[in-house]
Amino acid sequence: MTTTYATTETVKATESYARFDTSSALKFITCGSVDDGKSTLIGRLLLDSKSVLQDQLANVSKSGEADLAQFTDGLSAEREQGITIDVAYRYFNTARRKFIIGDAPGHEQYTRNMVTAASSADAAVVLVDATKLQWQDAHLSLLPQTRRHSLLCHLLRVPSIVFAINKLDALGDDAAKAFANIAAALQKFSSEAALEFATIVPISALKGHNVVDARGDGWCGYTGPSLLEILELLPVTPADTQLPLAFPVQWVEKFSASADTSQGRRVFWGRVGAGTAKVGQTIKVLPSGQTATVAQVLGHTRLPRSVPAGHSAGMVLDREVDVSRGDWLLAADSPAPIRELKVTVAWMDDEPLVAGRVYWALHGHRWVKARVKRVVHRLDINTLAEEDAAALPANSIGHVELSLQEPLAVRPFSESRVLGALVLIDTASHKTAGAALVN
Repeated sequence: MTTTYATTETVKATESYARFDTSSALKFITCGSVDDGKSTLIGRLLLDSKSVLQDQLANVSKSGEADLAQFTDGLSAEREQGITIDVAYRYFNTARRKFIIGDAPGHEQYTRNMVTAASSADAAVVLVDATKLQWQDAHLSLLPQTRRHSLLCHLLRVPSIVFAINKLDALGDDAAKAFANIAAALQKFSSEAALEFATIVPISALKGHNVVDARGDGWCGYTGPSLLEILELLPVTPADTQLPLAFPVQWVEKFSASADTSQGRRVFWGRVGAGTAKVGQTIKVLPSGQTATVAQVLGHTRLPRSVPAGHSAGMVLDREVDVSRGDWLLAADSPAPIRELKVTVAWMDDEPLVAGRVYWALHGHRWVKARVKRVVHRLDINTLAEEDAAALPANSIGHVELSLQEPLAVRPFSESRVLGALVLIDTASHKTAGAALVN
């Protein structure tokens, strides 16, 4: 990849995204390796977009200079060590769009926090620190954590991945060569991993180059839009409205305060996982198998209306059936629930995943026991080869076969981020152990 190629592809990518609806707020995360400048980038976005109050700026300023990372590193341990530990969310808006930013930690031991943030993100900005790489080499290698975070974003179906090559200001006249070589390495890695990305952009989070305002002077051989201009055009995650209704029950309102709208029956509240909740639908209850008809659908304001996937709703059935928190209300024509699963696992526990272990699997709000039948293989993040393995150590990715104690109404994760995802939890410590994505 040459610099000209990267610039051309960047412009083409952002032009193609312009056809999407950008009226909704974009939820994106920053990720990558340790000290790549993720927190500083968010601070720069907030500062240069004029989303910081004067008292906030004063609190993070030292000797007249603002420590931009302090806008998101709020924990005392983060400030003491100068690292990001937990995900911090910040909100800002421009004239064109609203944004929700998640600052994900780069340390390998906090990968579980990064996975949590990526699971609900519309986009990911993967930072690459140019000064840490052998940028003089046209065949340079990327850092392991850059590869790991990019692969996790890909596995978690984050719709848009943007590579931002940071700290190029530190390389002076060699910045253009560094950008070209690093962009080529990112392109090669993405091709080998079958990972689609939106664009590659050179930035300096510390100096503000190409973050909010495009430099426009061909810095690094790049003449495309700034990072913020790219983010303003990215699409949000589309809801799974084309699938049959799937509704995880979160709360049962036993004695409705709005008897006039619920006919005095119980109201089942939750967020529609797939399809659209509408009056007149025939549904079946998982796990009991009972059937009923939807008599009323309430929006989050308790007004009757149809509610599509991704929005909260209250459902009233035409007759009283046994429904509790954790049950699923499914369209009558939904695929039959299954017990045997083949999944891709992002393993986050310090104890390795081995065959025979039993975990809690959380699907929606339903808990079932899951036994590991077999570890099929582990993915080598450096070579992207699928290696035979008997176990998955911490922060690894692999394919696993699970056997569930009770059937679940799952779909492939490629079809539905809600129905195709499970959280594996240690039965003894109750710690989150891994994220399982149905193949």
